[in-house]
Amino acid sequence: MNIPYLSSAVAMWRPSAVRKNWPGVAVAIVIALSATFISSNYGGPQLLYALFFGLAFHFLSTDKTCQPGIEFSSKVLLRAGVALLGVRITVEQIASVGLTPLVIVIGALLATIGFGCVLARWLKRPVEEGILSGGAVAICGASAALAISAVLPQTKETEKFTLLTVVGVTTLSTLAMIVYPLLVNILGFDMTQAGIFIGGTIHDVAQVVGAGYLISNHTGDIATFVKLTRVAFLVPVVIGLLIVYRTKNGTTEIDAPPLVPFFLIGFVWLMIANSLNLIPVHVAGLISDASRALLVTAIAALGVKTSFQSLASLGWRPVFMLIMETFWIALLVIMAMLAI
Repeated sequence: MNIPYLSSAVAMWRPSAVRKNWPGVAVAIVIALSATFISSNYGGPQLLYALFFGLAFHFLSTDKTCQPGIEFSSKVLLRAGVALLGVRITVEQIASVGLTPLVIVIGALLATIGFGCVLARWLKRPVEEGILSGGAVAICGASAALAISAVLPQTKETEKFTLLTVVGVTTLSTLAMIVYPLLVNILGFDMTQAGIFIGGTIHDVAQVVGAGYLISNHTGDIATFVKLTRVAFLVPVVIGLLIVYRTKNGTTEIDAPPLVPFFLIGFVWLMIANSLNLIPVHVAGLISDASRALLVTAIAALGVKTSFQSLASLGWRPVFMLIMETFWIALLVIMAMLAI
């Protein structure tokens, strides 16, 4: 276990850290409450309202008072909300998805990383950039970019490309959260197929959750499970890259989060407990409500962080690679879904 990372996680909950994070968290909560009020009284998707309302407050993302809490809400509260989603899912639901869709998703994941390497070669860029961008698109967006970057050779070029990839996949995920629910309707996918497509193609966990639950609770549950299957593949991918680059270079310095994300462990534990009927129904309902509240708050904070103008400063190669990889994984999953 990465002890420094665990220590930093504990430090986030100290009184001084809570006071520092509170202004930004309060902003995200107010935006989330506004979105909930509009959705409850006038109809419409709660999560999408939270995202759009958050975009209007983007100027606060650089405010020294609000920035720490906005970051905390978009990361820590998001992971907590996703972990608590495990109470909504059972092994029986997973079995109903079937093995074939999971094979499709895993195949698309590996093919996308390979496509990223080919694309990097074609653009005469280092293959590491293809691995980094392809892994970010294929696995879990910004989190995968940071984890994969930690085991790649550390150069100024890698650091810069990592930053561009994080901004790019976040922006594309936000666009996908809006567009993909419309796309699955055009394609005529049912609720299960929609969940598999959304969970198998959108980059970041937050946007997968947002897009899935915009359609239905069932779609959101399936999308979350499929997405967390992709997240779990961060473990073997990072370990594989670690072995490859240690073999090449002899040593690799790593200062990264644990290979198995804590929120994934929490999700699995709750899912197993729910499958074994260890959680009373009323308690499960309260946990589910808490999860929803955390996710709406996290989506609001994500909206505050997002700037559609940021793509203009990325340069065309990273943008082109990320867009092509995004189209590639979506096309693969669509073709596979239509073929079965």
